[in-house]
Amino acid sequence: MKFETPLISGKLIKRYKRFMADVELDDGSVVTAHCANSGSMLSLNVLGARVWLTPNDNPKRKLKFTWEIIEINDALVGINTQHPNRIVSDAIAAGEIAELTGYEHLKREVKYGENSRIDIFLQSEGKPDCYVEVKNVTMKRDLAKKAPAEFPDAVTARGAKHLVELANMVRAGHRAVMFYLVQRNDAKSFTLAPDIDPTYSAEFAKAITAGVEVVAYGCDITPLEISISGPCAIET
Repeated sequence: MKFETPLISGKLIKRYKRFMADVELDDGSVVTAHCANSGSMLSLNVLGARVWLTPNDNPKRKLKFTWEIIEINDALVGINTQHPNRIVSDAIAAGEIAELTGYEHLKREVKYGENSRIDIFLQSEGKPDCYVEVKNVTMKRDLAKKAPAEFPDAVTARGAKHLVELANMVRAGHRAVMFYLVQRNDAKSFTLAPDIDPTYSAEFAKAITAGVEVVAYGCDITPLEISISGPCAIET
């Protein structure tokens, strides 16, 4: 996924009200940017860290910038949760996700289950329908080189519900995949954070038992684009 407009860099002053962040740009001016991330952003709220924003000149937008990337300990992290579905969809279409090749049709945001929408729906004649739920992973509390990225960074009842829905799809004879997109370039492995949300971890275990598949991929991140880099090891 290439950024459509050049990103502008600055330093993070503070994030507040979940969806807002004040940033001092390189020219010394201070702007308020939209933070498209509803999580706690644990391990990322580092005041003074370098960040990159997308400018927007739409007169209808209240906030003229969107926060895209933060630099943590020389690693770049993509914090915008509106991008992962597109990044994964593009990678599937390009044949870059080995576990999800061979499907003729790809749709996004398809209704399923009990008042839910699946992020990516794959179909091909002669194959079971495939339901793919994508989660954005940005937390890495241990900055050691071999330490894993972790999910979730806050309690997520919605995430637990998605695991239940995926398990139900498997029971109905379909294929279901939980896809964790690690949007940081300093993590080669992935694990859960049961200390943050034990309920999510419990539902994860049930989903695995039911036959839900788990896939994790990392990203190459630059101020020009974010793209799939390759599989991440999954630590359980």
